[in-house]
Amino acid sequence: MIFKRRDKPTRIERIRIAVWPRHSWSRSFRYFSKRVLRLSASPRKIAAGFAAGAAASFTPFLGFHFILSFILAYILRGNLLAAALGTAVGNPLTFPLIWASTYKVGLYILDQEDKPLPDLSDHLDHSMLSQSLDTIWPILKPMLIGSIPLGLIVGIFFYFVVLGSVSTYQKARQHRFRLKRKLVEKNRKNNQGK
Repeated sequence: MIFKRRDKPTRIERIRIAVWPRHSWSRSFRYFSKRVLRLSASPRKIAAGFAAGAAASFTPFLGFHFILSFILAYILRGNLLAAALGTAVGNPLTFPLIWASTYKVGLYILDQEDKPLPDLSDHLDHSMLSQSLDTIWPILKPMLIGSIPLGLIVGIFFYFVVLGSVSTYQKARQHRFRLKRKLVEKNRKNNQGK
C-alpha cells in the first residue's frame, strides 16, 4: 500500500484516535463542514439528510444511529451521505450532555421529575446483556421519550443552518465557474484574433 503507515498503531493509540481527533477538533470540524458543503445534491436534500443524522444521534440506541439516520433521511427524501455526516453531532464530547438532557426531558414529560436515578450498580457487569430489558428500561424509557422533542429541535435547527450554508456555497461556486468560463472564452477569442 502506498499510503499505509510504517508503524502499526498500538491498541491504545487506536482508541485515542477513535475518541480524540489526531490533529484538532477545529480541523475535524472544518473537514466535516467541507464534506457537507461539497456534496453534489440540492441544498434541501443535503439539509434534510444532515438534520436526519443530527436528530438520530439524540436517540439512546448507540450503534444504530447510522441506520436510524438513513431511515429518517429516506422518509424526508434527504441525502444519505449527509445523514451519515449528521450523526457526527453525537460524539464522545456531546454524548454525556445529550444523554443527560434526554433523560431529564423524558422525566419531565413523564411527570417524574423528582424520581431518583435507579441504582443499576449491581447489574452493570459482563452479564448485563444476558439479562432482560427490564433491567435498563427505567433509564432507557425516559431517554427514548426525551430524545423525540430534543431530536426534533436539533434537527430543525441544523436543517436551516445547513440549508443556508449549502445554498450560499453552491451559488458562490457557480459564480466562480461562470467567471472562469468567461475568462477562458475571452482568452480563446484573443488567441484566435492573433
